[in-house]
Amino acid sequence: MVTLDAIRKDMAGFLEKDKEIHFIEVRADTLDEALADAAVQFDTRVANLEYEVLERGFDGFMGIAKKPWFLKIYQNPDTVKKVVVGKNGEVIESEDEEDIQKIVSRDGEYYIHHFGTDIMLKVLPPVGDGKPVDADVVLEDLNRPDTANFNADLVRTLVKNGSEEYQVIGEYNHEASADAIFVIDISNDEMKATATINPPSIGGADITVEQIKKALTQQGVVAGISDEKIQALVDKPSYNEPVVVAEAVLPIDGKDAYITYNFETDRSKIRAKQAANGQVDFKELNLIQNVVEGQPLAQKMLAEQGKPGKTLYGRYLEAKNGRDIQLPLGKNVRVDSDGRTILADANGQVLLINDKVCVEPIMEVDGVNIKTGNITFLGTVIVKGAVEDGFNVKASGNIEVSGTVGKCTLESDGDIIVSSGIIGRDEGRIVCGGSLWAKFIQNTTVQVEENIIVTDSIMNSEVSAQKKIILNGKRAQITGGNLFATEAVIAKNIGSEGGGTETVISVGFDPRAKKRLEELLEMQNNNIKILDDLELNIATLDNMKKVRKSLPKEKEESLVSLNEQKNEILEENIRYNEEIEKIQGRLRELKNIGKVYASGTVYSGVKIFVRDEKDEIRADTKSVIFFYEDGFVRRGKYEQPNLEDIKGPEGYS
Repeated sequence: MVTLDAIRKDMAGFLEKDKEIHFIEVRADTLDEALADAAVQFDTRVANLEYEVLERGFDGFMGIAKKPWFLKIYQNPDTVKKVVVGKNGEVIESEDEEDIQKIVSRDGEYYIHHFGTDIMLKVLPPVGDGKPVDADVVLEDLNRPDTANFNADLVRTLVKNGSEEYQVIGEYNHEASADAIFVIDISNDEMKATATINPPSIGGADITVEQIKKALTQQGVVAGISDEKIQALVDKPSYNEPVVVAEAVLPIDGKDAYITYNFETDRSKIRAKQAANGQVDFKELNLIQNVVEGQPLAQKMLAEQGKPGKTLYGRYLEAKNGRDIQLPLGKNVRVDSDGRTILADANGQVLLINDKVCVEPIMEVDGVNIKTGNITFLGTVIVKGAVEDGFNVKASGNIEVSGTVGKCTLESDGDIIVSSGIIGRDEGRIVCGGSLWAKFIQNTTVQVEENIIVTDSIMNSEVSAQKKIILNGKRAQITGGNLFATEAVIAKNIGSEGGGTETVISVGFDPRAKKRLEELLEMQNNNIKILDDLELNIATLDNMKKVRKSLPKEKEESLVSLNEQKNEILEENIRYNEEIEKIQGRLRELKNIGKVYASGTVYSGVKIFVRDEKDEIRADTKSVIFFYEDGFVRRGKYEQPNLEDIKGPEGYS
């Protein structure tokens, strides 16, 4: 459970971490220039910087009264480079500790080439656990027919110590006619230049870096020459095939302004932790994304200017500048003095609602009982203990209960999370505008707008969900009661051996509309019975009036009253009929046909309704899916349902 004490402790830790970060003060004509200057000094990217505005700059009017920006700039603590000593004593810098763990071992390499009249050698030492170069192998490669002489001791020294540059180690009998030759080709769009080398014969010289660069320059190439690619081609020539040695400097469009969030915004990443046995550990759900007043929640990273490019011949390639965006301001937040940082304006839970940053206030209590009374709260309520019998909790946000929920009412516009179970004793009631998570539900009426996820069992309860009812624990048992879901009911076992209490599962329609339809039909039937009695009494009084020509005053008043009641009931029935027709039309148009999944056993006596069609189980059935087809409820072989759309409670991890 996340408590306010834990939040204060975390915030103190963040403060200590921030104190370790050095800052610099920068003056510049523009904000962008100041950040670019700081990025160079910190040796990092502009995106990794945060800053405070000490003095806001002013462009002036026609150059008059111009004032520079004065900023205090520091690097985000999470992006500060880590310095680590590698296995061979080398110093490694990384902005991500994971990069340090991904150092790839590489064997040592050597390159022997004939440049001019010299034999030259370059040796690259191994990296990590790579194997070193074998000096005897190098000496053996030097024994060619055209070799005049070489210094074996120097070769061994270079192999031992390594050499990043080519070193002269001997001479060979040079034949100019056997030299390698190459051609440079430049694409019509001036975007790429390639070199194609024909190999030298014995006694011939290899192509040098200088030769390739000179040829490029002679053909008018002034931009994009790649020293790295040319050197790689010289070290390891690819003969008789074109190899890129120069590329145009492509324009880089400026990045659009964007928002960086200091909290998790992707709800698909916020899931309940599931153990190997399939049971959900609800203790892992108690990680509300709490914030305190003044805490930075998000920051707008400024749009960047585009960087123009050049073709190989130096022609200009235009780049686009990034676009600006508005700050996504929701409720209970404010903008910092820098004009781009969103701060919490109250203590509470940070949420991204309709792409806007909001803070939802939170109320935390040890339990709901005689000490607290009923709770009505505009925000999220966290109950660290139990909600005792007879007490109610209403919240506009989420409700989290670490203990049990008794014979009481929970109403929430958001999600409801009950780490233990719900024991309603036939009077408990849960109304949820989001989804409901619980270990078990017993003798309770439950109505949710999204999903119901239970790890143990649902027993003798009236349960309805606008999406799915999912039981995914070790038992995953449904016993007794009526369960309604628009999309699917998913469980291991449904019903009980030997029958017992009636178990009814209904899918493929709107549970709330179906329930309302049943209520309307029942009220309509009651009205018809009342109308029959009224009409009988009215007919009796009318006959009496015809015979006697008149009625006593009290009888006349009674006749008037009976007619008024009849008219009221007739008008009421008209309204009922209109609503009944509307609901029936919706149920007919409902496209979601619904399914019932049972990975274990569906016991005899269970009743399955799919789109109002009934399948009463006569014998125990295992590993089955019930679905609607051609006007009947069909049965199919069980297959794992797709639950990728089931997300964890909002604000939890």
